[in-house]
Amino acid sequence: MKNLLIPKLYVDSIFDINLDELKKRGIKNLIVDIDNTLVAWDKKTAPRSVIQWFDEVKKKGFNICLVSNNTEDRVVKFTENIEIAAFHRAKKPFKTTFYKAMNYMKANKENTAVIGDQIFTDILGGNRVGLYTILVVPIESKEFWWTQLVRKIERFILKKIKKGYN
Repeated sequence: MKNLLIPKLYVDSIFDINLDELKKRGIKNLIVDIDNTLVAWDKKTAPRSVIQWFDEVKKKGFNICLVSNNTEDRVVKFTENIEIAAFHRAKKPFKTTFYKAMNYMKANKENTAVIGDQIFTDILGGNRVGLYTILVVPIESKEFWWTQLVRKIERFILKKIKKGYN
């Protein structure tokens, strides 16, 4: 179980992910969380910097799909001005929506990475499927009460695994 909670890569933000390195690893497909990975959970739309990152990802030949545990309304609003497929109410860390996203992108576990800010949803779910997992530092500290509780447990785990990234 412990290894399922450890990301393959830990970075400050999506902007710190070396896309060329991912390509060298054979990664062609990205499953990306929205809330606190791309934007603060209370921001409704993607800022210009995130849209530019999407453009760079696409120019480098990656497929991208957004996967969120949030509501349909939230995900539809976020994606209405960007041309990226998205799945809502994903129930991460369950495997189903990860497989749906991979099927949509015609991907497999060897060429897919998942990027997210939570160990117990994004990283656990991605590792359960066998994906390359990338943990980013959450954008915003203001979160739902449940997420705040889970973050306390995550901080304990992060103290243990950060040593391997320094």
